This record gives sequence, structure tokens and C-alpha cells, in this order.
Amino acid sequence: MTAKKEEKFEVLLEKLQGIVRELESGDCALEDSIQKFESGMTLAKSCQERLNLAEQKIEVLLRADKNGVDTKAFDAE
Repeated sequence: MTAKKEEKFEVLLEKLQGIVRELESGDCALEDSIQKFESGMTLAKSCQERLNLAEQKIEVLLRADKNGVDTKAFDAE
């Protein structure tokens, strides 16, 4: 984790949804739209990475549980 505390997935998703709404409204100038699109792509990538990480953690936990490993030792983040 970086020195700056990472924002929660839900916060990132909310920001991304806001950008999508703004772009879909068609009220943005071209340069502003491009900047918002770039920001949206960055947010989308971050959200996808977090979803992938969550999926990997779930798979590990399911495999461990299936093999009789105590999964209570895993810390929830």
C-alpha cells in the first residue's frame, strides 16, 4: 500500500459512475471529455484489479475450506 491510504472499491466505483454520467450527458467540451475519459479508464483499471484480487482471495479460501484448512486465520481487509 502506498503512503496515501487507498480508497475503498465502492468509492472508486462511485467516482467512475459519476464520470460515466457526465460523459453520457454530452455537456462536456471535447478536451474535458478526453480528460474525464482518461480518468475513467484509470479508475476502471483500478476497480478491475481489486475485483481480480478479491476473486483470487475467494478461490484460495474456498480451496482451503474444501481441504479442511482453518480459514479463520485469514485477516479480512
